[in-house]
Amino acid sequence: MEKDIKLTIVHNDEEVVLEVPNDMGLNLMEFLNANDYEQIEGTCGGLALCATCHVRVLECSPSLDEQSDDEFAILETLPVIYDNSRLSCQIKLNKKLKDIKILIP
Repeated sequence: MEKDIKLTIVHNDEEVVLEVPNDMGLNLMEFLNANDYEQIEGTCGGLALCATCHVRVLECSPSLDEQSDDEFAILETLPVIYDNSRLSCQIKLNKKLKDIKILIP
């Protein structure tokens, strides 16, 4: 379906591909929680205050918007961050996004 986003999730050396509706107003953290990815806690409820929804974006089409200063400040509290580290609560699953591949640390 044209409205779907192709989401590839890499976790524990396994790769899962899901089709995500782009018209539900969800962010990536909410979608992962709804699909029982318990590693994505989202303790702050998606307010970008805790980094418990940290993922690594391996590929994305089109590219995501740059991190906000607030998102970067929270990511800096993690023991290890990468150039592709993002908070999944800050990734909107909308019509601009076509394809995204993430790694759940």
